[in-house]
Amino acid sequence: MKTLLFLLTSLLSVNVYAASGLIWLDPITHWLHHHMPYIDHHSAGAIVTFILVAIMLVITALIYRAKLSKVENKVFPDSGITFRNIVELYGSFIYSQCKAVLGEEDAPKYFKFIATIFLVIFISNVIGLIPGFLPPTEVVSTTLALGLLSFIYYNIKGCKELGVKNYLAHFAGPLWYMAILIFPIEILSNMIRPISLALRLRGNMMGDHMVLGTFLNLEILGFKVAYLGAALPFYFLGLLVCFIQAYVFTMLSMVYISLATAHHDHDEHHAH
Repeated sequence: MKTLLFLLTSLLSVNVYAASGLIWLDPITHWLHHHMPYIDHHSAGAIVTFILVAIMLVITALIYRAKLSKVENKVFPDSGITFRNIVELYGSFIYSQCKAVLGEEDAPKYFKFIATIFLVIFISNVIGLIPGFLPPTEVVSTTLALGLLSFIYYNIKGCKELGVKNYLAHFAGPLWYMAILIFPIEILSNMIRPISLALRLRGNMMGDHMVLGTFLNLEILGFKVAYLGAALPFYFLGLLVCFIQAYVFTMLSMVYISLATAHHDHDEHHAH
């Protein structure tokens, strides 16, 4: 109990300094900003942290593959709580979401992309709760890149699944004489999607980080709130926000994939 209390106090103490500007990756960030002056310091920090997140995920994947290669019967899970079971539990959760939105037949096609995009966003969000790190998803350039990735992916899959002609035809609507009005509206609506994904994610993560930072620096009768443990509920709230924002982004991406790859019988509609 004493050890747990010591670690908790240390965490909160470091977070007080982190909220005041302590950033562990500042040396690398300054180096990047110095060699690429067209990138501002905040964006440089997001790039460095995002690269760190990517490295962490690659290492996790390699460890999982190494552990899986030693298993004789891969159908049966390990006993107890293990690294492999945690990874596969995550995979089962994401696959169930894919089946719910995309259907049993299409879920395997898009599972890898969905599982990756959720994990990247979630870890990028959560790393902002660690003392001395700023979440990459707090910077609009990062969230816009993620939004564009989703946008490009579902449009490519739509063209591949339906053919370019049929895919563009579904923007025109079922009635040919309304196409001149419906087509530009649908195209504009489609172009706004990556922007809405980016701004929603960035706004919520920036707000969450500001709330946490405010309470870490708050003083009551000369005592830091963080030392009193009053900021702990905001950590749990922040973790919930991190999950929800990654989940919302992923679910909307799946909905867009579903809409883009759905088969429409345009010839039959236009014939009427």
